[in-house]
Amino acid sequence: MGYRVCVAEILLCLSPVEVANLKEGISFFRNKSTGKDYILYKNKCHLRACKNMCKHQGGLFIKDIEDLDGRYQQSFTFLLLIHICSHLVLVVEMDENNGLLLLELNPPNPWDSEPRSPEDLTFGEVQVTYLTHACMDLKLGDKRMVFDPWLMGPAFARGWWLLHEPPSDWLERLCQADLVYVSHMHSDHLSYPTLEKLAGKRPDIPIYVGNTERPVFWNLKQSGVKLTNINVVPFGIWQQVDKNLRFMILMDGVHPEMDTCIIVEYKGHKILNTVDCTRPNGGRLPEKVDLMMSDFAGGASGFPMTFNGGKFTEEWKAQFIKTERKKLLNYKARLVKDLQPRIYCPFAGYFVESHPSDKYATLDLARMLKDPTDSKGIIEPPQGTKIYKDSWDFEPYLKVLNAAVEDEIFLHSSWIKEYFTWAGFKDYNLVVRMIETDDDFSPFPGGYDYLVDFLDLSFPKERPRREHPYEEIRSRVDVIRHVVKNGLLWDDLYIGFQTRLQRDPDIYHHLFWNHFQIKLPLTPPNWRSFLMRGEQNGPGIPQECKAI
Repeated sequence: MGYRVCVAEILLCLSPVEVANLKEGISFFRNKSTGKDYILYKNKCHLRACKNMCKHQGGLFIKDIEDLDGRYQQSFTFLLLIHICSHLVLVVEMDENNGLLLLELNPPNPWDSEPRSPEDLTFGEVQVTYLTHACMDLKLGDKRMVFDPWLMGPAFARGWWLLHEPPSDWLERLCQADLVYVSHMHSDHLSYPTLEKLAGKRPDIPIYVGNTERPVFWNLKQSGVKLTNINVVPFGIWQQVDKNLRFMILMDGVHPEMDTCIIVEYKGHKILNTVDCTRPNGGRLPEKVDLMMSDFAGGASGFPMTFNGGKFTEEWKAQFIKTERKKLLNYKARLVKDLQPRIYCPFAGYFVESHPSDKYATLDLARMLKDPTDSKGIIEPPQGTKIYKDSWDFEPYLKVLNAAVEDEIFLHSSWIKEYFTWAGFKDYNLVVRMIETDDDFSPFPGGYDYLVDFLDLSFPKERPRREHPYEEIRSRVDVIRHVVKNGLLWDDLYIGFQTRLQRDPDIYHHLFWNHFQIKLPLTPPNWRSFLMRGEQNGPGIPQECKAI
């Protein structure tokens, strides 16, 4: 096998005059022949450049970013610098005449290594069965592969519940799988209730995850689920299952620390599952695969659903969500148009907020590739099969959450200092007021109401007099205490819609939320040691903060 090297592509050329006229700071350029847009940042003699494309949903930056009231949400320059310094970075070279060349280095596509020509498939040889949400059951010859099995219980504490009733034989299907792929640690993909049921019957089932910075199974030990065959694999390398079947896990370009997607190849036929990745593999993906799957709902953000105050009226939120969904669908449509898969399957949008608040089918890949109009290409479930859930077994899951409310930890107000010291976020000018609430987000009787000043990690009685941004976070008491007790990420609060937030000014504090949603310590707080120390009210925690 020969060496494969990067190919340099010239994206933009600037004349010596244009280079001489470059101003300090940010400049926008368009390649008129391709219609593509680029951003250059000049700082004295240094030049940096990136594509003019928001890495989150593919939109362009413009020269003015304002909200509906005409107020700047945050520094435009700062926002752009984040992208220029961290994403879609391009190579800037000067030619012999002091003109400028903007280059992109394109490494070889990893899926093109050891290429295989597609072989003929017999009817029924490759079948893809949708079970629930993002869970797919793939029959690939004599092998079975399951993606992201969330088949029972809630996700995000008690925030999301399955819309569909999974097939009655779902556990048997899961136990028969030759391997399971879990894309990332969010609980609508990594479902501990589902995996606990699986572990009771087949604890050694091979489970494959990508080698992300935040390990997918970081919470396995404290979950109590006894799985013994978890395989962490590097990105962009074929994993051989047998002579006909192999797969490759790729990272997301927006959230490389946690999100992944997968390419499965059987007899030269590729199946691409981008799952929840916002920009899978940085936007470089195989074209003309036989089957492509991706999420479509974009329901995983707490913004703006959990926000109150200021512009965040119900009407504003409804309009914002409507606009965002159009943008997301447009992005997905553009992605499908660019990649041109022979078959496209949207999924991972079927959940409901059901707490006291598409049917599954099998696709025969060979039939659909031969004739997309074949009525036998998609096999419907048997007549009379229950498709949608009409009830949910809340009690076992709510019992776990409610147990945290009365935990001994919370008899001592010093848990607050213990927890936030463990969390490790400080030296950031932000003051947060945390309020424990009931289910209606009213203050919980006897609950905690306290301030955290993250500039020096102190817990003042009143807001400091210095100028500072401020957030008020109201959290349902059972969920916040469950999260605190187990050292869980705040996605259970935010994505699970278990909070209501107000902020002044109305600015997103990325470093704060990124830390509590991704970068908390892998080991939970040592509450046993805390209780043994017998502290009642730790220094810096005022008695007034103990109860509302």
